[in-house]
Amino acid sequence: MRTLSLAAVKKELRARGTKKRAKASAWFFKTGAGQYGEGDVFIGVPVPQQRAIAKKFRELSHIDTLRLLHSREHEFRLTALFILVDQFRRGDKARRAKIYAAYLSNTRWINNWDLVDSSAPHIVGEYLKGKNTSVLFSLARSSSLWERRIAALSTFAFIAEGDARPSLRIAKILLRDEHDLIQKAVGWMLREVGKRCGERAEAAFLDAQYRAMPRTMLRYAIERFPKKLRAHYMARQSEARKE
Repeated sequence: MRTLSLAAVKKELRARGTKKRAKASAWFFKTGAGQYGEGDVFIGVPVPQQRAIAKKFRELSHIDTLRLLHSREHEFRLTALFILVDQFRRGDKARRAKIYAAYLSNTRWINNWDLVDSSAPHIVGEYLKGKNTSVLFSLARSSSLWERRIAALSTFAFIAEGDARPSLRIAKILLRDEHDLIQKAVGWMLREVGKRCGERAEAAFLDAQYRAMPRTMLRYAIERFPKKLRAHYMARQSEARKE
């Protein structure tokens, strides 16, 4: 019988790590001094292997999964989030509520963009469907870069069902955010609004807000627009900033 223990999952992850991949990941996720991932530690496990291990340990206890999330190693934290997402999807109402609450209580460990992007829509967003979404607006005003990104990415769950409202409210809150990881996240959500909720909804937001939007956010938002329309928005913003 397989042992579903914290030690066992860590052992399997360590066995699949390589120094070469760890070095490449440390560079890719900006772990240097002053960078957004400063101090993060990688052991070099490919994401597909992390997903396979997460599936193997999908019945890991809640407490051990959170202990795995509290690890210094990035791959341990990501694997813990894969497990939580899987358990949330398969869980009943009570279990989902428990995982959602644990997620929001442990955001300090969800501290890189891949950790946020692979979990926030599937736990926070999914849980909040049909519920009060004010927690997202509080997260969007957080001093934490990662909590702000959680707010933005969580709204994908609503976009997927054709509801642009949470995304547009979050976008307005984060409109002047100076961090490029937030600008890209908001632009991405706006792009998805156009794709899944209708170009008209996205265009209405852009027409009202393009003057204040960072250039990066606007570029991401209009990626799926026809070339002529993309050029139109970029030119309008450039002209507005000359006024």
